[in-house]
Amino acid sequence: MQSSGHRLHDMEQHRPLLGQEEELVHGASARTVDRVWFIQDGCGMICAVLTWFLVLYADFVVTFVMLLPSKSFWYSLLNGVAFNSLALLALASHLRTMLTDPGAVPKGNATKEYMDSLQLKPGDVIYKCPKCCSIKPERAHHCSICKRCIRKMDHHCPWVNNCVGENNQRFFVLFTMYIALISVYALGLSGMHFFICVKVQWNECSDFSPPVAVLLMIFLCLEGLLFLTFTAVMFGTQIHSICNDETEIERLKNEKPTWERRTRWEGMRAVFGGQPSLRWINPFSGLRLRRLLTPHSRWGPELSV
Repeated sequence: MQSSGHRLHDMEQHRPLLGQEEELVHGASARTVDRVWFIQDGCGMICAVLTWFLVLYADFVVTFVMLLPSKSFWYSLLNGVAFNSLALLALASHLRTMLTDPGAVPKGNATKEYMDSLQLKPGDVIYKCPKCCSIKPERAHHCSICKRCIRKMDHHCPWVNNCVGENNQRFFVLFTMYIALISVYALGLSGMHFFICVKVQWNECSDFSPPVAVLLMIFLCLEGLLFLTFTAVMFGTQIHSICNDETEIERLKNEKPTWERRTRWEGMRAVFGGQPSLRWINPFSGLRLRRLLTPHSRWGPELSV
């Protein structure tokens, strides 16, 4: 299709964009990253609520079944603070992943007026997504659930009710890391509690009746094993993808890179931001609550799908 002296291709696969166009699209995506993003997907919302329920269930069992009945004050205090801190970081990472724009391309910008404003040269080829009518930057893919093209889309995760893309991959990595840590922690505390209770009377090591305490801890151990397996695999996969500068979609499609690959440390710095520091593992870094709570901030119809 000819338009204004340049070719516009309706293709689902991505190709390199002109530098000027990529910069404009990326700039628009960056400006929306501070706005609240939420995907109205029934399955995703159920999975997100279930995730919170399971984390809070683990926190309840660890705190009220294992730690508070302990006769050692410092054992309960130190482990309680450590476990609840990790749980808080895990839930904060989950929220940041779910409510952060993953890198959505502006919807419906493939108009004649917009393309004329790009001042493209005759013969230049750009590509548009036929599903959301947006100009596709390099390495962008269309998500059928978000109904948007996402920059550097890795995959859509129902457990966070969002895509994992350019802007929220760091929070997803932190989410998997902290969930894996609290899973290991809960399994360790459960094993120690079983060992202690075998030596003494069950009534002395728990405020709950022995059958109830055992059932709660068995479910906690099963949950910990499942969560640990899932999140450890996802964490390793994400770190591998970041170090190889390759998304999961690009790996599965076996796409040949048309971009210059970053080195491992360049990829890590690009995702986590700057040089290695405590900010890398802090899901609260970069959070601008004041801006989100100001009257001019809104959810935006193009961001709430």
